[in-house]
Amino acid sequence: MADDAKPLLIKRYASRRLYNTETSDYVTLEDIAKFIRDGREVQIIDLKSGDDLTRQYLLQIVAEHESRGESVLPVDVLTDLVRSYTGAAQSVVPQFLAASFEMLREGHSHLLENMTKIPGPMGSMPGIEALQAQQKAFLKNMMAGWGTAGSSGPAPEDAGDERGELDAIKKQLAELQSKLNKM
Repeated sequence: MADDAKPLLIKRYASRRLYNTETSDYVTLEDIAKFIRDGREVQIIDLKSGDDLTRQYLLQIVAEHESRGESVLPVDVLTDLVRSYTGAAQSVVPQFLAASFEMLREGHSHLLENMTKIPGPMGSMPGIEALQAQQKAFLKNMMAGWGTAGSSGPAPEDAGDERGELDAIKKQLAELQSKLNKM
Protein backbone atom coordinates (compact mmCIF):
# COMPACT_ATOMS: atom_id res chain seq x y z
CA MET A 1 0.00 0.00 0.00
CA ALA A 2 1.26 3.45 -0.84
CA ASP A 3 -0.24 4.92 2.35
CA ASP A 4 1.87 2.62 4.54
CA ALA A 5 5.10 4.07 3.08
CA LYS A 6 4.46 7.55 4.48
CA PRO A 7 3.84 8.17 8.18
CA LEU A 8 0.29 8.43 9.41
CA LEU A 9 -0.16 12.08 10.32
CA ILE A 10 -1.80 12.73 13.67
CA LYS A 11 -2.56 16.33 14.63
CA ARG A 12 -2.77 17.44 18.23
CA TYR A 13 -5.28 20.19 18.82
CA ALA A 14 -5.06 22.84 21.55
CA SER A 15 -7.49 20.70 23.57
CA ARG A 16 -4.80 17.97 23.43
CA ARG A 17 -7.10 15.73 21.43
CA LEU A 18 -5.36 13.69 18.74
CA TYR A 19 -6.82 13.71 15.22
CA ASN A 20 -6.12 11.04 12.60
CA THR A 21 -5.90 12.90 9.28
CA GLU A 22 -6.50 9.75 7.20
CA THR A 23 -9.75 8.66 8.79
CA SER A 24 -10.88 12.10 10.00
CA ASP A 25 -11.54 10.99 13.54
CA TYR A 26 -10.06 11.35 16.98
CA VAL A 27 -7.69 8.69 18.30
CA THR A 28 -6.27 7.68 21.66
CA LEU A 29 -2.74 6.75 22.68
CA GLU A 30 -3.80 3.09 22.57
CA ASP A 31 -4.98 3.56 18.96
CA ILE A 32 -1.59 5.03 18.08
CA ALA A 33 0.17 2.12 19.81
CA LYS A 34 -1.93 -0.29 17.73
CA PHE A 35 -0.98 1.49 14.49
CA ILE A 36 2.68 1.12 15.45
CA ARG A 37 2.31 -2.56 16.43
CA ASP A 38 0.66 -3.13 13.06
CA GLY A 39 3.83 -1.80 11.41
CA ARG A 40 2.69 1.72 10.62
CA GLU A 41 4.92 4.75 11.13
CA VAL A 42 3.21 7.71 12.79
CA GLN A 43 4.03 11.38 13.08
CA ILE A 44 2.31 13.56 15.66
CA ILE A 45 2.33 17.29 15.00
CA ASP A 46 1.07 20.14 17.16
CA LEU A 47 -1.52 21.92 14.99
CA LYS A 48 -0.83 25.41 16.34
CA SER A 49 2.98 25.47 16.54
CA GLY A 50 3.84 22.79 13.96
CA ASP A 51 6.21 21.11 16.46
CA ASP A 52 6.86 17.41 16.00
CA LEU A 53 5.57 15.70 19.17
CA THR A 54 6.11 12.10 18.03
CA ARG A 55 8.94 11.32 20.45
CA GLN A 56 7.00 12.76 23.41
CA TYR A 57 3.93 10.64 22.66
CA LEU A 58 5.92 7.46 21.99
CA LEU A 59 7.62 7.86 25.36
CA GLN A 60 4.21 8.38 26.95
CA ILE A 61 2.93 5.13 25.36
CA VAL A 62 5.95 3.23 26.71
CA ALA A 63 5.51 4.79 30.17
CA GLU A 64 1.83 3.83 30.28
CA HIS A 65 2.54 0.22 29.31
CA GLU A 66 5.32 0.01 31.92
CA SER A 67 3.07 1.50 34.62
CA ARG A 68 0.40 -1.14 33.92
CA GLY A 69 2.90 -3.89 34.66
CA GLU A 70 3.58 -4.72 31.01
CA SER A 71 7.29 -4.39 31.72
CA VAL A 72 9.69 -4.78 28.83
CA LEU A 73 12.50 -2.66 30.17
CA PRO A 74 14.29 -3.98 33.26
CA VAL A 75 15.04 -1.44 36.00
CA ASP A 76 18.79 -1.58 35.29
CA VAL A 77 18.15 -0.66 31.64
CA LEU A 78 15.92 2.25 32.69
CA THR A 79 18.60 3.36 35.15
CA ASP A 80 21.25 3.25 32.41
CA LEU A 81 18.97 5.26 30.14
CA VAL A 82 18.61 7.97 32.79
CA ARG A 83 22.39 8.00 33.25
CA SER A 84 22.89 8.31 29.49
CA TYR A 85 21.27 11.75 29.47
CA THR A 86 24.45 13.23 30.88
CA GLY A 87 27.99 13.04 29.64
CA ALA A 88 29.54 11.31 26.68
CA ALA A 89 27.04 8.42 26.71
CA GLN A 90 24.36 10.76 25.39
CA SER A 91 25.86 10.63 21.91
CA VAL A 92 26.47 6.84 21.87
CA VAL A 93 23.29 5.42 23.41
CA PRO A 94 20.82 6.41 20.65
CA GLN A 95 22.97 4.80 17.94
CA PHE A 96 23.49 1.70 20.09
CA LEU A 97 19.77 1.30 20.77
CA ALA A 98 18.85 1.86 17.12
CA ALA A 99 21.45 -0.69 15.96
CA SER A 100 20.30 -3.22 18.59
CA PHE A 101 16.66 -3.03 17.55
CA GLU A 102 17.62 -3.21 13.87
CA MET A 103 19.61 -6.39 14.58
CA LEU A 104 16.61 -7.80 16.45
CA ARG A 105 14.29 -7.07 13.50
CA GLU A 106 16.75 -8.57 11.00
CA GLY A 107 17.26 -11.66 13.15
CA HIS A 108 13.52 -12.14 13.48
CA SER A 109 13.02 -11.80 9.71
CA HIS A 110 15.93 -14.14 9.01
CA LEU A 111 14.61 -16.77 11.43
CA LEU A 112 11.14 -16.69 9.91
CA GLU A 113 12.64 -16.86 6.42
CA ASN A 114 14.76 -19.90 7.31
CA MET A 115 11.82 -21.70 8.86
CA THR A 116 10.10 -21.84 5.48
CA LYS A 117 13.13 -23.41 3.79
CA ILE A 118 13.56 -26.76 5.55
CA PRO A 119 15.63 -28.88 3.15
CA GLY A 120 16.21 -32.61 2.92
CA PRO A 121 14.20 -35.37 4.54
CA MET A 122 12.83 -33.13 7.28
CA GLY A 123 11.16 -30.93 4.69
CA SER A 124 9.00 -33.86 3.57
CA MET A 125 8.10 -35.14 7.04
CA PRO A 126 4.39 -35.31 7.76
CA GLY A 127 3.31 -32.44 9.97
CA ILE A 128 6.39 -30.27 9.33
CA GLU A 129 4.18 -27.58 7.80
CA ALA A 130 2.06 -27.44 10.94
CA LEU A 131 5.18 -27.19 13.09
CA GLN A 132 6.52 -24.37 10.92
CA ALA A 133 3.21 -22.50 11.08
CA GLN A 134 3.11 -22.92 14.86
CA GLN A 135 6.69 -21.67 15.25
CA LYS A 136 6.04 -18.71 12.95
CA ALA A 137 2.92 -17.74 14.89
CA PHE A 138 4.77 -18.06 18.19
CA LEU A 139 7.68 -15.90 17.02
CA LYS A 140 5.42 -13.33 15.42
CA ASN A 141 3.36 -13.01 18.60
CA MET A 142 6.47 -12.91 20.75
CA MET A 143 8.01 -10.08 18.70
CA ALA A 144 4.80 -8.12 18.17
CA GLY A 145 3.44 -8.72 21.65
CA TRP A 146 6.22 -7.20 23.71
CA GLY A 147 4.48 -5.09 26.31
CA THR A 148 1.00 -5.75 24.90
CA ALA A 149 -0.13 -8.49 27.27
CA GLY A 150 -2.71 -6.19 28.87
CA SER A 151 -4.64 -7.17 31.92
CA SER A 152 -5.00 -10.76 30.70
CA GLY A 153 -1.27 -11.36 31.24
CA PRO A 154 0.19 -13.35 34.08
CA ALA A 155 0.15 -12.10 37.61
CA PRO A 156 3.50 -10.70 38.75
CA GLU A 157 4.24 -13.79 40.84
CA ASP A 158 3.80 -15.96 37.70
CA ALA A 159 6.19 -13.83 35.64
CA GLY A 160 9.25 -15.85 36.71
CA ASP A 161 7.57 -19.11 35.66
CA GLU A 162 6.62 -17.62 32.32
CA ARG A 163 10.19 -16.39 31.74
CA GLY A 164 11.51 -19.87 32.52
CA GLU A 165 9.10 -21.40 30.02
CA LEU A 166 10.02 -18.80 27.42
CA ASP A 167 13.72 -19.49 27.98
CA ALA A 168 13.08 -23.22 27.58
CA ILE A 169 11.19 -22.61 24.32
CA LYS A 170 13.96 -20.36 23.05
CA LYS A 171 16.52 -23.06 23.88
CA GLN A 172 14.46 -25.69 22.06
CA LEU A 173 14.12 -23.43 19.02
CA ALA A 174 17.87 -22.80 18.99
CA GLU A 175 18.56 -26.54 19.21
CA LEU A 176 16.07 -27.23 16.42
CA GLN A 177 17.62 -24.52 14.25
CA SER A 178 21.09 -25.96 14.92
CA LYS A 179 19.92 -29.46 13.91
CA LEU A 180 18.29 -28.09 10.78
CA ASN A 181 21.43 -26.21 9.80
CA LYS A 182 23.49 -29.40 10.14
CA MET A 183 21.22 -31.33 7.74
